[in-house]
Amino acid sequence: MKKSFASDNYSGVHPRILEKISEVNLGHVSAYGADDVTKEAINEIKNIFGDVEVFFVFNGTGANVLSLEGLKNKVSAVICPESAHIVQDETGAPSKITGMQLLTVPSDDGKLDLDAAEKWLTFKNTFHKPNADIISISQTTESGTIYTLDEIRAVSKFAKKHNMFLHMDGARISNAAVALGCSFKEMTGDLGVDVLSFGGTKNGLMFGEAIIFFNKELAKNFDWIRKQNLQLYSKMRFLSAQFIPYVKENLWFECAKNANDIAKYLEKELISIDISITNEVLANAVFAILPPEIIPSLQEHYHFYIWNENKHEVRLVTSFDSTKEDVNNFIKKIKELLGK
Repeated sequence: MKKSFASDNYSGVHPRILEKISEVNLGHVSAYGADDVTKEAINEIKNIFGDVEVFFVFNGTGANVLSLEGLKNKVSAVICPESAHIVQDETGAPSKITGMQLLTVPSDDGKLDLDAAEKWLTFKNTFHKPNADIISISQTTESGTIYTLDEIRAVSKFAKKHNMFLHMDGARISNAAVALGCSFKEMTGDLGVDVLSFGGTKNGLMFGEAIIFFNKELAKNFDWIRKQNLQLYSKMRFLSAQFIPYVKENLWFECAKNANDIAKYLEKELISIDISITNEVLANAVFAILPPEIIPSLQEHYHFYIWNENKHEVRLVTSFDSTKEDVNNFIKKIKELLGK
């Protein structure tokens, strides 16, 4: 079986997660989240995030879309970087389901340029123009960059100044927390994030994400919103159970740290054979320029995405189960193809 550097979505499931799912596969319990396993999972999440409301959903797109749905007013629009996952990789689902326009801002590093975002607020109260009252940012970004705490604080301050809500797409928030050496709460609720899409699938879970409302007022009717939008799982204990060891046993940290560490090792090994790295490696994504003549052959042995065809730039993503041996074999294959 080919090993992959395409995405952390390609990886398997952490054995402890599978074990936990098996543990709760006993007897009959109440459906739709009215079970003790789900209550325990929610309490574990509250232990690290504080006084929040928690809702489990099937997937990342569902988490992002319904987070935005929970924030919207009747005439809302969303400001986000043009490279955001909700723009580039969710097939228009946010706009189709919420009815909101996504107002994109140019970005070289995946982060929101607040000065450039101002253009969408010039006519904020004119009914001919979209009414932007939500900001969405990703942590980490699609470019593998990470918002510092000060940068998140600045985005939050900007949002509050303009009476806007702040959503964070945290599909890889665990990788960011490890890289920054901070807690989840320190980079979210403490800085004014209103709603977080708390990801786990990219970091060792089988399926499922959690939507976390720091602004609890926004969660009042969310049970209905989740059901209406096809994201309520009947046998909820199998989804929620994963978050118990993930949070309680710090599995999130173990998985993310390995992915980050292997990415740094991959960066070092690529540099050692004169492969150019295009972005600073902060989490678990490495962007590199590969000689174009070897890319097709290399992809016969390893999954990875071409990020920018014009530059021959590729994205290499490491996972919770990536190893140094995987990297060594990858480098060996590149050397072989280069005739080194």
